[in-house]
Amino acid sequence: MLTIKRRHHLLSGIALFALAATSAHADTPKEQELEARIAALERMFGTVQTELASAQAENQKLRADAALAQAKTAELANSVAAIHVTPAAAPVGPTATADGFKVGATTVKLGGFFKTTVDFTRWNDGDVATGNLGRDFYLPQSTPIGGQRENLDNDFNAKQTRLWLTTETAISGHTLKGYVEGDFQTSPGTQGNERTTNGYNFALRRAYIQYDRFTFGEDWTTFQNVATLPESTDYIGPTEGIVFARQALVRYSYPLSKTTTLHLAVENPETASANLGTPTLIENDDDSVPDFIVRLNHSFAAGEISVAGIARRLSVDNGAIGDTSSGYGVSVTGKVNLDAAKRYEWKFMATYGTGIGRYVGLNFAPDAVFVPATGQLKNVDILGGYSALKVNWTPKLRSTLTGSIQTVDYDSGLALASLANFNKQAWSVSANLFYSPVKGVDLGAEYRHGVREVVSGAEGSVDRLELIAKYSF
Repeated sequence: MLTIKRRHHLLSGIALFALAATSAHADTPKEQELEARIAALERMFGTVQTELASAQAENQKLRADAALAQAKTAELANSVAAIHVTPAAAPVGPTATADGFKVGATTVKLGGFFKTTVDFTRWNDGDVATGNLGRDFYLPQSTPIGGQRENLDNDFNAKQTRLWLTTETAISGHTLKGYVEGDFQTSPGTQGNERTTNGYNFALRRAYIQYDRFTFGEDWTTFQNVATLPESTDYIGPTEGIVFARQALVRYSYPLSKTTTLHLAVENPETASANLGTPTLIENDDDSVPDFIVRLNHSFAAGEISVAGIARRLSVDNGAIGDTSSGYGVSVTGKVNLDAAKRYEWKFMATYGTGIGRYVGLNFAPDAVFVPATGQLKNVDILGGYSALKVNWTPKLRSTLTGSIQTVDYDSGLALASLANFNKQAWSVSANLFYSPVKGVDLGAEYRHGVREVVSGAEGSVDRLELIAKYSF
């Protein structure tokens, strides 16, 4: 088929030929007919040109629309790409997490508890002065001996309220943690008294950093297994039988297996002696060798058990006279679920040693007795422990029954008359009932009877009913 351009050239040629023929000869009927046909062809040709121009214009418009659509499509694609590729703006300040909040690469958590204590106490052989720690919690060495029995003493306080903060940061495949904890019981109050404001100082309990398996700072002594402490309304509980100390240390914890961990530590040394003739404890601060402690923890299906050992070098140096001696001790602790439903749980501790008085019973006995006349340190042996049975009556109701004791033996070469007022033994029994109406809230009541005896044979006792309300967060 002929294209439009070829048809245009053909019609033009026919028209020129007809025009030339017309000029050379006179019009005849045939020529007139031919001219009429040529005129019709020219009109047809004009129509074709008009349609061709219209088609070309439409084609240009379609191309323009297509180019515009392509440009808009590209713009939209770039916008979508920008949404997915452009990183979110860096957060400003702390950001919340499921547990705690983030500051940069560090996760920070806050916790603690609010605790109110109400005590009704009767010391059967004297009285304990206001401000003595024995008014706030069970402290067997504060039990009076040889005095007159008095009426009940009633004390309210919120000193045991505790706050702590932790941090955790991932650094090049390692974990760096920090912990700081304080309460209002540890330090005496200086902002008020029971007559008016009842102000108390916030004081350090623990503060340490952990880098992988290392711990640096102030923490529970490695000689103590905190996990085996029985539940009590009291600040400590069965005080006389407990290994209890917080101090600065460097500890390395090495997992021997999934169930066994070895802890090795060097800890702050402090010889707490007493001069022959008076039981008053003396912080000598003459030590030059740290206390060395090792503890092995092993867990099993029904609970856990640990064995700890300690080696010490005791020192007293008063310039002109002084002496050193060795101290050592071993402590075995554990907790065991007595049934598959974990309704009954048994916790225990047994500790024996020489020169470890400050580690057991809040220094119920001295580490050693110093004899000024000879400049010698004499050994003090102690044996202590407790046994506690916990019963979960219901998911919200539970009880613990505890018995605790510590006995002290002094060097046989020391005159008994010079040791007459030194602590010889303390024991106590307690029973409590805890109710937790909602998660984090504990309401408790506990009765305790305790007895203290000195070397002379004199003794005193205490009876206490304690009520507490505690909210942990």
